[in-house]
Amino acid sequence: MSKKARLILVMFIIEAALAGLWWYLARYGMANPDRVTADFQQIVGQTMGMAMGALLGLGVILFFVAARNDRKAAQNKGQG
Repeated sequence: MSKKARLILVMFIIEAALAGLWWYLARYGMANPDRVTADFQQIVGQTMGMAMGALLGLGVILFFVAARNDRKAAQNKGQG
């Protein structure tokens, strides 16, 4: 499996886990309005959105690094 494919798989799993956490916290806030602050939903949305966006941005950079490493590995394999 190439490094690009592994990176995509790992990023998908991590993003899905963060989305699941986001879903859980949103449902918790709706189910327990007396246990959370009035701006709980807004804070959870901003925080989780920022975390997922930052991770996705980092994933794009890492994808280009992985693609470069895959190309170098293919060139070295062809030479050796």
